[in-house]
Amino acid sequence: MATLLLKQAQLGTAKHKSDVLVKDGSIAEIASLINVEADTVLDADGLVMLPGLIDGHAHIDKTLWGMEWYENDVPRDLQAIVENERRFRAETPFDSQQQSERIAKEYLRLGTTHIRTHIDVDTEMGCRHVEGVLATKKKLRGLVEIETVCFPQSGMLGRPGTYDVMDQAMMMGCDLVGGIDPSSFERDPVRHIDCLFELAQKHGKGIDLHLHEAGELGAFSVELVAERVQATGMQGMVTISHAFCLGEVDDGYQRKLAALLGQNDIRIATTAPSNRTVPPFELLREHGVIISAGNDGIRDTWSPYGNADLLQRAMFLGLKYRWRKDKELEQALYAITEGGAQLMGLENYGLRPGADADFVLVKGQNFVEAIVSQPAQRTVFRKGRCVVNNGEWVGGAQ
Repeated sequence: MATLLLKQAQLGTAKHKSDVLVKDGSIAEIASLINVEADTVLDADGLVMLPGLIDGHAHIDKTLWGMEWYENDVPRDLQAIVENERRFRAETPFDSQQQSERIAKEYLRLGTTHIRTHIDVDTEMGCRHVEGVLATKKKLRGLVEIETVCFPQSGMLGRPGTYDVMDQAMMMGCDLVGGIDPSSFERDPVRHIDCLFELAQKHGKGIDLHLHEAGELGAFSVELVAERVQATGMQGMVTISHAFCLGEVDDGYQRKLAALLGQNDIRIATTAPSNRTVPPFELLREHGVIISAGNDGIRDTWSPYGNADLLQRAMFLGLKYRWRKDKELEQALYAITEGGAQLMGLENYGLRPGADADFVLVKGQNFVEAIVSQPAQRTVFRKGRCVVNNGEWVGGAQ
């Protein structure tokens, strides 16, 4: 049984240093002082120890990471952006396996061990991107774990045959059924939601719905989803991503929706964008709603932004929600760690005895400094094995 003894690390939000004993890939003990013989002893010397970071909303199938620079000249309009992306795919050689692997490795180098990614499917490209990401998932298993959502980015109802492509993607091994704006984009909210739940129940899987719809229109979609969860008994299996509308309705309606989401265990994934209102974090948490954060798209035809760094995303959360106090910023850390783990249903996660020894060590006086400074050099462990040391790959890990 391989053992690792990590000396004097500052764990997560703790205000004191601890020793951590790892046995055979799991955390065996955490204490102020552990005196045992171990195969490897590492002096953390006060480094901040965080659990492996988790991205709850990504699009790794279509990143341009490592490719030639893409000059973006697309109008700020959802339909125009989607159509431009489809043209780009038709005109440009693109390998979703290569690209998803490139960005997944960058995620891991920066401390992310788990990713939920949406994968585009449509009647033109079929399941080509699904094949690519599933190949990456298999290749990187044990380094970074990837959960997949088949996503009808170009719409389902307006493109006959898309439902069948999504059905095929689920049969190929996708983990969740994805959807997009039932009212504003699909123009038939009841039918769109019917299709999502039908597919999910057919395959025994969950749902993750992109919801960009504003104000009361978006809130109407939230209520429809909640009603369907109640009717099907799919509590704990449905996520609403973005959900800007939750922060755009009046206070009374916000409280009603928060209670509805909590009662039905519907999760929320946010990317804390600069140009939209964000869901009311504290209110949702008061009602027991699980909230995760993610990078969304990273350097693709939609946007030149993003770098796979979830500590930076946590800082964006803090800025967007105007969190300044250390206690407030614990919420940002929760969103990229425990919230993501709960979203993905990870049972052996966290800095506790019995959990998988997945963690990242970063310089800083505490977790808040790690979030606001985003130190470049990080040391990453997967099940007790060092795979990245001070930002550099360890032999065999890459």
